[in-house]
Amino acid sequence: MKSSNTTSLTKVFPVLFGFFIMGFCDLVGISVTYAKDMFGWTETEAGFLPSMVFFWFLVLSVPSAMLTNKIGRKNTVMLSMAFTFLGMLIPFFVFDEITCYIAFALLGIGNTILQVSLNPLLTNVVKGDKLTSSLTAGQFIKAISSFLGPIVAGFCSSYLGGWEKMFPIYAVITLISSLWLYFTNIKEDTKEERSLSFTRIFSLLGDSKILLLFLGILCIVGLDVGMNTVTPKLLMERAGLEKEAAGYGTSWYFAARTLGTLVGAFLLAKVAGKSYFRVNMLVVLLGLLGLFIVTTQPLILTMVCIIAFAASSIFAVIYGMALQLYPQKANEISGLMITGVAGGAVIPPLMGISADGFGSQTGSLFVIGICVVYLLFCSFFIKTDKGGD
Repeated sequence: MKSSNTTSLTKVFPVLFGFFIMGFCDLVGISVTYAKDMFGWTETEAGFLPSMVFFWFLVLSVPSAMLTNKIGRKNTVMLSMAFTFLGMLIPFFVFDEITCYIAFALLGIGNTILQVSLNPLLTNVVKGDKLTSSLTAGQFIKAISSFLGPIVAGFCSSYLGGWEKMFPIYAVITLISSLWLYFTNIKEDTKEERSLSFTRIFSLLGDSKILLLFLGILCIVGLDVGMNTVTPKLLMERAGLEKEAAGYGTSWYFAARTLGTLVGAFLLAKVAGKSYFRVNMLVVLLGLLGLFIVTTQPLILTMVCIIAFAASSIFAVIYGMALQLYPQKANEISGLMITGVAGGAVIPPLMGISADGFGSQTGSLFVIGICVVYLLFCSFFIKTDKGGD
């Protein structure tokens, strides 16, 4: 038994480390600030940089699922690593405005393929009730990567001569992850023999449970990206902080999210995912209601951290519910659900329009509030088995 567990862990660890690479997509947040100053970009030009990452989730998620079904999950993960490695390597040789855009476009392509294929690959090394907690552990590792991004960029800027020196560091980490996974023997399920198609994948939305969960993914990602966007603005608008100081609000958010995924990984191994979903979304709602009225820096950061902590594992819970509904369709489910990550590109513009309409960031909070209300609805009304609750 001990030998079997050891063998299992040697397969789980290289897959879980892939979630660290998945966290590279959050590098674009801190990179916008540095790139805008370096290249003298306008707000519009700087705002286009995140689109280089999130756009690909909309257009490549389903094709990535089809590719996964054709060449296998591990091979597709390896392909995603190749795109990521290339994107991180290019700035080492030439770094200007064009290569900056190209680097993040390749990062977005690689990250899309990775998110579609890595989660199903985890189902090949983790079975049964441990899947949701393992997915949450993966999100914890991803959160660590996201948290370290601003720190690594700041270190490179202060001590290595420029923030762009972080790219080769991440290229090396990607290479290590690729080699570790490549030399790991993982037996994949071969149940999905029929070729996938756009029609077959999107037909899953005809299932009310899948539709609810898909919209849940869109909302939880929109909530996450939206909170990252609005936190510094709230600190500037209400607490009077300067831009540089307000930027640390994002670090608080990532820190709380990292802690939340760690706690979630343990709790989800012991409690039902649906109960966890309900309780945590109630906490998120309370935190958001508090954010509508607080005006001081400590209270704003407190509410932000409450929201980040409680919402941190919800993506994994929703994703896990979808996979457990139809485990034999893991590749199709993954492609469809990861398409919902495009919520990170949809919700922030709506927040901007609402903020302009209200004349303050309260408008942004209303858009986030719609996401929270839907997720709370989803947590109470989604049925994940034949018996109902």
